[in-house]
Amino acid sequence: MMLLLALAGGIIAFFLEERLNVLGDFSFLFIVIPAVMLGVFYFIGRQIFEYDSDGEALNFRNRNIVPFINKPLSDEFPKYKLISYEIIDMFLIKRLYVKVSSKSTGSTMLKYEISYLSKKEIKDLKFSLNKVVKTNNEKKELTK
Repeated sequence: MMLLLALAGGIIAFFLEERLNVLGDFSFLFIVIPAVMLGVFYFIGRQIFEYDSDGEALNFRNRNIVPFINKPLSDEFPKYKLISYEIIDMFLIKRLYVKVSSKSTGSTMLKYEISYLSKKEIKDLKFSLNKVVKTNNEKKELTK
């Protein structure tokens, strides 16, 4: 929301600058800087990632600070459906891919943006998901 306000403020300041002419040729920066920041937020992805593994279900929520950029994601499924997961770490972009069993297609891949998580938060996420995957694999071994 703050970014949207900064962009609106930049546009207003741009038009005021045209009238007052304090900055001269650099008045375009009032629009360019907030627009570039908006582009960076769009490129890097959703900033807010919430994960809940309490109980018998896994709950993933991924949303953006600026609500109109990307549609929020929200998935909830039983722990026994989790097959595997993978974390991809590119330069500034980190993504979590979760493979979930499905009756109709066999398995489904879910993708979440985790670029803004700290190393400790990612470590905790890995620990929790490893625990669920290990439990599921042990249950499969017992049923065979």
